[in-house]
Amino acid sequence: MKLPLDDSVLAKNIKKGDRKSFKALFKRYYKMLLDYAMTFTGDMQEAEDIVQQTFIILWTNRQKINAEKSLKSYLYSITRNTYIDTYRKQKRRESFFDEIKERALNSRINDDSEIIEQRILKLKSVIELLPERCKEVLQMNKIEGLKYREIADQLKISIKTVESQMRIAYQKIREAFKDDDLFLVFITKTDFCIIN
Repeated sequence: MKLPLDDSVLAKNIKKGDRKSFKALFKRYYKMLLDYAMTFTGDMQEAEDIVQQTFIILWTNRQKINAEKSLKSYLYSITRNTYIDTYRKQKRRESFFDEIKERALNSRINDDSEIIEQRILKLKSVIELLPERCKEVLQMNKIEGLKYREIADQLKISIKTVESQMRIAYQKIREAFKDDDLFLVFITKTDFCIIN
């Protein structure tokens, strides 16, 4: 019976671009890394995304692998750092929109009702032109108040897909209102209810 290769041999082989060794390493550590990522996320889909990203990073940066050091520790380190990066990006995005919403609400007091009406009509037409899935995700989040995880579960898609669709929606809205720095006044849930 052929004995499995130890990590240092797998590391050397992966560094040379050996896909079989990479697959063997994936099988060896995937479940352990998934359990580890779950301790951070508490969400299986997020944990799976993080572990998949870990292996993508390992393969992409395989030339940097140090076969003398613990490959297991290296994988755990990539997993932890991937989670931290994901978490920071999410927090930055949330913080950014909270700040914009606050500014928009403050400026709204001074806005003329006719201008507000024009913005609502413009935003409504921008939303109508969004791709169908994109529009659906945006409305579920902004009108129904569903979290990304809930949207992903209902539509049977990944959270990454939900994030991607929301990113597309915001980008299209930003483009349409690029000359109107108060456009995000409409991103609040109440405004989307008016639009509907």
